[in-house]
Amino acid sequence: METGAIPIDDLSGGLDCYLTLESGQTYLWQREDDAMYTGERNPDAWYATTIPDTGDVVRVRQRDGHLEWQSTTDADPHVRRLLKLDDDLEAIAADAPAESLIREAYDCHRGMRLVEDPAFGCLISFICSAQMRVKRIHDMVSTLALEYGDELAFDGETYHAFPRPEQLATATEAELRELGLGYRAPYVVRTAEMVAGGEAHPEEARDLPYEEAREYLTRFVGVGDKVADCVLLFALGFDEAVPLDTWIKSAIEDHYPDCDRGNYATTSRAIRERFGGQYAGYAQTYVFHHLRTGAGASE
Repeated sequence: METGAIPIDDLSGGLDCYLTLESGQTYLWQREDDAMYTGERNPDAWYATTIPDTGDVVRVRQRDGHLEWQSTTDADPHVRRLLKLDDDLEAIAADAPAESLIREAYDCHRGMRLVEDPAFGCLISFICSAQMRVKRIHDMVSTLALEYGDELAFDGETYHAFPRPEQLATATEAELRELGLGYRAPYVVRTAEMVAGGEAHPEEARDLPYEEAREYLTRFVGVGDKVADCVLLFALGFDEAVPLDTWIKSAIEDHYPDCDRGNYATTSRAIRERFGGQYAGYAQTYVFHHLRTGAGASE
């Protein structure tokens, strides 16, 4: 086992591991007390995920002013990338627009960072997210890992990696419906088949201009503009992306009605500008979490 610790004080803007991993951005981590997305903190609990390219297990927890990690490899670069620890969060928060809702959200949820999940797992997660609460989404994604992913042993425990495209492509629509995916089942199967067969891959959007990247991702079955924006923001490094989900639409209606332009593309441009442009996705994530939780109360 390899271990390490990253001092929180060394990270510009700090870190709140609980907020970062349980704010609805990611469904590819497991909390080892089985209480993820219950709204309860547990500083002793490890969060675990796996690295798709290598099959390594990574565990993190925040204690005594450090982000501790344990892994089957030197996980420091993985942890820094997955939790975007090199982002200058202090500067991003300071430069955010002086809008009351945005400032209140940043003040209430200090240390919440964006994540950078593996693109395929993120894509499937948000295909599963339609009309679902965060706890239910996490349960569905965890079930897919349990049923179709590789078993990985680490520190006497068994972990399940999120399935590779070729593994998930072996699933049938009937099987996924039996696992509770409902009408999302054919979307997941077809998208996995597309990636496994080389027809398209979400990573191919990474180097495109923002709106072209969003359009590229909508070729996957079950992916509209909102899901595409989620993948761009939480997997592909597009910090300007603002997914127009229920909570952000509510914010537009209540606080920024002038940004409602009647369709996704032009409304998206308007709210991105209002949320600060380059780092509008950070503002979106803070506002989303702030509204969803009622200023920090559990859902």
